Amino acid sequence: MNPLSTLRRHDLLSLAILAVIILIILPLMLDIFRLNLVGKYLTYAFVAVGLVLCWGMGGILSLGQGVFFGLGGYGMAMFLKLESSTPEATAIQSTPGIPDFMDWNQLTELPVFWLPFQSFTLTVIAILVVPALFAAFIGFAMFSRRVSGVYFAIITQAIALILTVLVIGQQGFTGGVNGITDLRTLLGWDIRTDTARYAFYYINGVLLIGAMVAALFVQRSRLGRLLTAVRVSEDRVRFSGYSVAHLKTFVFCAAAVVSAIGGAMFTLQVGFMSPTLIGIVPSIEMVIYCAVGGRLSVFGAVYGTLLVNGLKTSLSESFPELWLFGLGAVFIAVVMFFPNGLAGVYQSVRDRLGKRRAVRPGSVAPGASSANGDGLVPADGTVAAEGSPPSQDARAPVPAGAVTLS
Repeated sequence: MNPLSTLRRHDLLSLAILAVIILIILPLMLDIFRLNLVGKYLTYAFVAVGLVLCWGMGGILSLGQGVFFGLGGYGMAMFLKLESSTPEATAIQSTPGIPDFMDWNQLTELPVFWLPFQSFTLTVIAILVVPALFAAFIGFAMFSRRVSGVYFAIITQAIALILTVLVIGQQGFTGGVNGITDLRTLLGWDIRTDTARYAFYYINGVLLIGAMVAALFVQRSRLGRLLTAVRVSEDRVRFSGYSVAHLKTFVFCAAAVVSAIGGAMFTLQVGFMSPTLIGIVPSIEMVIYCAVGGRLSVFGAVYGTLLVNGLKTSLSESFPELWLFGLGAVFIAVVMFFPNGLAGVYQSVRDRLGKRRAVRPGSVAPGASSANGDGLVPADGTVAAEGSPPSQDARAPVPAGAVTLS
């Protein structure tokens, strides 16, 4: 099935507008330094899109998405570091042919888990597979025991802290607190030139739009309606015969893979990878990007990421001593006055404009379907299982925005 065929006209129009902004307007307006900053912001948007899937749709609040972002970023950084650590380039080291930080820590050979990253193909596979397997292990272990809500959020936060301490402590294998730096080439192509930065920006933008299309496809599909039902009433979905643990594990893995792609693109866009990007603080910031944009909206998550990081950069440049307070005030204002984020404000404006239009006889009233396509379950929380006989209530007219799992 073609994913674009399942999208609404409004989705396609919104995608086109965003594509024009990212791929045409911003490159024409900004110099290479600012454009590279926007490219970095777009890598964070991958994580925000993944959070729309697992948090907005599935109700899974993860405070450790920086872990998967870091796994993808470190995977790409390991390949780039090995490519620049040829015996000729490292001839002055006591052990030529290994990364400089390994030589500084008196390692005499390349660790076994670094060997697959000598191949670009294996590196790309690892960037996708390793975060998915790690997320599957965490998800199945937690969701099969019905760990959810704030407990799951705290566990993922602890995992982010543990991985950060592990990466910093194993300096000889990971570069320690400095991370993996001095990355120069990708398949022989110098990634430090302006041409490379432009190219990575466009690749970044195209991949992000692709990730958004995939997320919208999931939202509009039957799987998306199931995930929405899980978010609203997990027990009723379980009693209907569906495996809630499998559903939540799948969407958690999908969000991990999307985040890992963003991490890999971050390494290419910025030129280094550091443990400061996988800890608790960056993970919480990534949740804030999604919350400001609107956790139920794929488009809102991307715009929220760009807005928050743009404010962060401008405020830190204009008010270096007060920018944290200004940014905090923005977050508080959004939570207090716009609980559904930017997407909620946009939808409220659309609803008000729609109510002003005269409803013709036989037409569908505004609000007959949900704005983000995932809908809401009926007021009583009932979710009908596929193949189950309809009850007397089920024969009644379906409430506006109700979820049906058929």
